[in-house]
Amino acid sequence: MMTATSNKQRLLNTFFTALKKNHQPSDCADRPVLEQLLYAVVRENSSRSAADLAFANLQEQFFDWNELRVSSAHEVAVALEGLPQPVAKAQRLIDLLQEIFESTYSFELESMQKKGLKQAAKQIARYRASSDFAVAWVVQRSLDGHAIPVDAPALRTLKRLGLVDEFADDVPALMAGLEHQVPKAKGPLFVELVNLLAHDRCGEQPRCTNCPLKAEIAMSHGGYHSPHAARKRGALVPLSLRERG
Repeated sequence: MMTATSNKQRLLNTFFTALKKNHQPSDCADRPVLEQLLYAVVRENSSRSAADLAFANLQEQFFDWNELRVSSAHEVAVALEGLPQPVAKAQRLIDLLQEIFESTYSFELESMQKKGLKQAAKQIARYRASSDFAVAWVVQRSLDGHAIPVDAPALRTLKRLGLVDEFADDVPALMAGLEHQVPKAKGPLFVELVNLLAHDRCGEQPRCTNCPLKAEIAMSHGGYHSPHAARKRGALVPLSLRERG
């Protein structure tokens, strides 16, 4: 029997191999630390394509970050059309810019790069409008640290793949676990591929037909093709099998 660790490593290797055949995500744009933090708020629970478009809209429709800060959530939400909960996301952006302005009287966070990684991460986490995802995103993309940002669609996908436990709900702990599984050099690619899979194939109602990881998902959950047999043995049944059962 494969150990859980070796099984996850096999899954991870297959994940990269299968998805890279058809998908080669381009590198994300280099951005100042503040913009990476704002982008993380936009990106959380969104597809990359939708987040990129929304962030570009923000930069085009507002003269600068101060204009966005003093705008209403509904005004900002217009630029975020197509994202989940655009008004709530807009309010987070406004609140975040307000917090940063009140603490620095400016709209730049480049000084964070001179601080130690842990201290910089703690500062980002202290912003009320921040999140575990946003902290990990900035650590990975701006602070040269090893972190794997995980949002709700990514968590759903990782559970179906078997890369995290079905009942895992401690997101900081599972992100730390993923850091041990995914090499730092592959971290950004892993995040982009999971995001692509989460929004293209693995939504609330998964589209499993022709998914390059369909066979691996079945194997990772015990190799059962019968959901009833899997329940008796205590194995996790992929959602697509449960629906057909």
